[in-house]
Amino acid sequence: MKIVVIGGGAGGASFAARMRRLDDSAQITILEKSGETSIASCGLPYFIGGVITERDKMQVAKPQLMKQLFDIDIRLNTEAVKIDVNSKKVHTGNGEIFEYDKLVLSTGAKAFVPPIDGLEKLPYFTVKNLADADKIKNFVLSHHPQRAVVIGGGFIGVEVAENLCHLGIETSLAEMAPQVLMPLDKDMVAFVHNEMRAKKLNLYLGDAINKIEADGVVLNSGKKIYADMMVLAMGVRPETELAKSAGIKLNERGGIITNAYMQTNVADIYACGDNIVVSDFVSKQDAMVALAGPANRQGRLIADHIVQNNPYPYKGTQGTGIVKVFDLTAAFTGNNEKQLQKSGIKYEKMIIVGNSHAGYYPGATDIVLKVLYDGDGKILGAQAVGKDGVDKRIDVIATIMRLGGTTADLRDAELCYAPPYSGAKDPVNIIGMAIENVRQGMVNPYFGTDFSDMFVLDVRPKNLYMQAHIEGAVNIPAAEIRSRYHELPKDKTIMVHCVKGYTSYVVARFLMQNGFDNILSYSGGWSFYKALKTNLDNKC
Repeated sequence: MKIVVIGGGAGGASFAARMRRLDDSAQITILEKSGETSIASCGLPYFIGGVITERDKMQVAKPQLMKQLFDIDIRLNTEAVKIDVNSKKVHTGNGEIFEYDKLVLSTGAKAFVPPIDGLEKLPYFTVKNLADADKIKNFVLSHHPQRAVVIGGGFIGVEVAENLCHLGIETSLAEMAPQVLMPLDKDMVAFVHNEMRAKKLNLYLGDAINKIEADGVVLNSGKKIYADMMVLAMGVRPETELAKSAGIKLNERGGIITNAYMQTNVADIYACGDNIVVSDFVSKQDAMVALAGPANRQGRLIADHIVQNNPYPYKGTQGTGIVKVFDLTAAFTGNNEKQLQKSGIKYEKMIIVGNSHAGYYPGATDIVLKVLYDGDGKILGAQAVGKDGVDKRIDVIATIMRLGGTTADLRDAELCYAPPYSGAKDPVNIIGMAIENVRQGMVNPYFGTDFSDMFVLDVRPKNLYMQAHIEGAVNIPAAEIRSRYHELPKDKTIMVHCVKGYTSYVVARFLMQNGFDNILSYSGGWSFYKALKTNLDNKC
């Protein structure tokens, strides 16, 4: 069997290695138009910043290894320019022709560079491959830029901005949306914005690039960001021109349409990775998600389907991701509020502030955890931010989601516990318990920053109240509530808040059982409110 793979990225390389393990007699050729294959694309910002010091380690599987271990023929600097679907031949730019029995398109995506006025006036770079990273590193070493601007607040933009800061370059990040990291909801991304500003990264949000001048970038608002270099991280577009010319069906965004087995509409041609349309795991709607994990699994799936080795369908992409932002980590899975609203899916939410490990063990830090769910307790999405332990909480929730679990399963999950690693009730358990309390009518949560017509009851200790408090809040420490609850009005909604949200829940339960039917408990407490307020106050 002759198999040709176009593209040597995550999906193509994963397919080729799996295919060889299943069929040692197949003739497998990878055509890669660049001079590199199977690079650690997600590590590029850290290579630029010097966190990863050895360039050699950026290639996950070198062509020599693929040849020696798997007998896979990798043709670098070889661009496929035409697919003849009738004769089953791939034509390359250098005049070579490769016959195939099965063809896998793993062409990935390319960096988006819009037609900006004055683009040629300022040195600019994209970050899509190792050659791009080399160019940035060489420019920094040779030109010693003092100021840099990153355009775009997605994964790559945020990571590159952080790493330029690490190099001692005064860095600004401009994003046309009102926030960075769009998978996060605006309440959760507040923590990210606050961290970036605290680390002296200049943020320009809700402001698009208008033109470029020799000494910087002018935004639509008229603000100017002075810079010696610019990194464009404005997203990617699928590389599917070759597929289109071969008669392969694309969606309106240029993504390749496949079935659940990654087959295109053209016989014996498969596709995987950043260039394809997938089914969103939650909404079941079409989506395009550029993540290495799904691409790897799709490549493996294709190999199993070709040899009929217990073939299985692709069951959709959850969009599980994680990103480091200086000393903070943000992670997410499933849909966020914006996606659910767009899909018309009704949802509820819960937010808690928990500990990364047992609070009495030294070094515990806050984890802010948010879960979106429907009326039946089905988990629709989750987000978390914190300094430690964020990844394992989202991984647990993502797994429970994938297996069809509910918020009750979060409550009941049996997870590792020892003081250095977690509490006896993990944040995953706690948010499950909190959600089930709401579903049982035991408490009514509140998440906003508008307290109009509310009686704000601050149940923190008096010394914390004196340091800072919500304007107009009345302080009755929780320890005094049983003897002083008669002071509270019964003709107004009472919003109870504490430090992190647990004590306010306890006080709310007491009040609800003692004649008050207008009680709200502030989820996340003062810790959450302070982050939201700080972000609002610092918007530029």
